[in-house]
Order: sequence, then C-alpha cells, then structure tokens
Amino acid sequence: MTLLISNEDAQVLLDMRDCVSILDQTYAAAHAGSAINGRRSDMVGPGVGPDRAYVLKMMGAIQPDLNVGAIRINSDIFSWESDGAQRRRVKIPAAPGNRWVGLVLLFSMATGEPLAIFPDGVVQRMRVGATSGIAVQRLARLDATELAILGTGWQAEAQVLAAAAVRPLREIRCFSPNAERCAAFAARMESQLDIPSRATATPEAAVLGADIVLCATNSSSHVLHEDWLAPGMHIGSIRDREIAPAAIARADLVVVHDRDNLTGQHVEIAQGAVFEEKRKELGQDPRTSRLVAAPSLAELVGGDVPGRRSADDITCFLNYHGIGLQFAALGALLHRKAVEKGRGHHLPTEWFTEDVHP
Repeated sequence: MTLLISNEDAQVLLDMRDCVSILDQTYAAAHAGSAINGRRSDMVGPGVGPDRAYVLKMMGAIQPDLNVGAIRINSDIFSWESDGAQRRRVKIPAAPGNRWVGLVLLFSMATGEPLAIFPDGVVQRMRVGATSGIAVQRLARLDATELAILGTGWQAEAQVLAAAAVRPLREIRCFSPNAERCAAFAARMESQLDIPSRATATPEAAVLGADIVLCATNSSSHVLHEDWLAPGMHIGSIRDREIAPAAIARADLVVVHDRDNLTGQHVEIAQGAVFEEKRKELGQDPRTSRLVAAPSLAELVGGDVPGRRSADDITCFLNYHGIGLQFAALGALLHRKAVEKGRGHHLPTEWFTEDVHP
C-alpha cells in the first residue's frame, strides 16, 4: 500500500533533532558520492493578472543508504508587493479553498513502487530549519547562547527550533516590521522552548550582542548589514538578498548550501513572464562573486573545509534553494515514523503502477 501522509501527520511525527541528524547523514552521503541530487528546475510563465507569475518547480534525488528516491513538485502563483519600506515576494494560495500546491512522491529503490505521497509544507519548513541547524552545529561557537532571528513567519520558527536543538540557548530576540506579530512570536517561542524570548523595536537591537543571527524573511531587500556584525558571530540566511553583500564579504568563512543554484541558472523564464528575482545578486556583485567557488554544506560535513578556526571568526551560511536530497531524506524519515505510529491513509499501490510497459 502507498501511504498518503498529511501535513498534520508530519507536524506530529517530525522532530527537529531527528531532522538535523538524518540530513547530516544525507550531506555526508552526498559528499561521498553515494547519494545523487538531481538538477533543480524552475520554469516561469506569465501569471493571470498584473505582477503575477506562474512557477512550476521540480527537484529529485536518490539516496541508496535509505533505499529511496523522491521528487518534489510545486505549482505556484507569485506576486510582488511593497509595504513602503521593502518589497516582498508573496506566494498566493490560488488553488480552490485558498490553498497552495506542493507534493512529494517517495519511491522504493527496491521495487520502484510509490511508498508515500505527501504535501511538502511541513517537510519544507523542517528541512530548511534543519539545514540551518547543521550549519549552526558546525560553524557557531560552542558557547553560543544568544540567538537573534529576523523574521517571525512560518520559516522563522523552524530556524529557532533548529538553533535550540544544537546549542544551549539562553535568550532569543526577534524582529518583524509587524510589532504585534513579533510579540506573539516571542511569546510562542518562550512557551514552546522555555527559553526567555523578547521582541525588539528594530532589527539592529535584536542583532547587537547576539552569538547567532538567522534571517528568515520574505523580504527582497537587505535585512542584515555589515556594521551590525561582531567577532565570533555566526550568521545565516534562507533567501538571496537578506544579508547585504558587504556583510557576507566581511565573514571569515562563508559556506553555501549548493553552488549549482547560486546564480539562478536553474530558472527558465518564458517570454512575457515577470519574475523580479531572475537576476541573482550573488555572483553579480564583486563583493560576493567569490561565492560561486565557496565550499558547500556537503563539503563542510564531509570534512573538506575545517569550519570555524577561532572564537573571533565570523561565519556565514547561505541556505539558498532546496535540493531533492532533503526531501528524499525527510520523506524516508516521515514514512518510517508514519508506519511505526500508524499514521496516514493507505491507498492501493496499483492505482499508481501499471501493467502496460511504459
């Protein structure tokens, strides 16, 4: 039988520490060449309505040590909106019922059959957070206890959970342009983690004195600047442009998630389509052009680069763009836990197989 697993199931079954652990194993396998990450493809077409774009996104991978292959597919509607100070990308829930569309198909490498089908929402959030967590674990100072988080949305919470999973945090400071949302986020993090958390009036107030600074916004403008940095910090970002190029250039060590996706070569844009982020800042700015040759997370995990060299080093991790291996690994973890806990809905596997030679 093929398991249909919901976001609600994934929310219950996935633990951040488990996600960090299995993804660390995955990057080690990728470094060793025993796991294969397929090329990501983003195809952009004109949207229906002004300032809208349609994006069909696909990525896949196989991970033999987990005996799985996986494909992630997203069918997205994007727009760009301004709040006066910053311009933000918005993914519109345009499907019936005001919903988004993202699916992961998990396959057995032994039989080829589909093991599971699940929406990518919760897994997406956990894989982004856990990937940042691996970088914090390997690059932040061992005595890092103060975290600043810029952003208070869906992804920001996972960043905090990941940092708390790998470092003994004693304080969390957060900033969002929406003061009410920021205060609610701080209260939720303090309740969930039992770590003192507070909202700040400015992003600079959150950052100053922090050991770890993580950005998790939907801003298309810089939110972390060079003059806020201090020796010993670890900084991280989940989107291009969040960290100003001068701040990236100041870091003693910069690790990128995956070099292949840095310059936007995986994006194909149809004539007439509008996509504001088609020109990637990294690689275009002379201050960050070196990043196209920066070490990847897999190389850090595999030992090709030593990581932090001193307590005063500023380290930086650019967690840009998902890769298929993340969904293969977390998909395998989710499927195993769903089977163990009896979660999900069973569908006849023959619905997804055929007796006609393809």
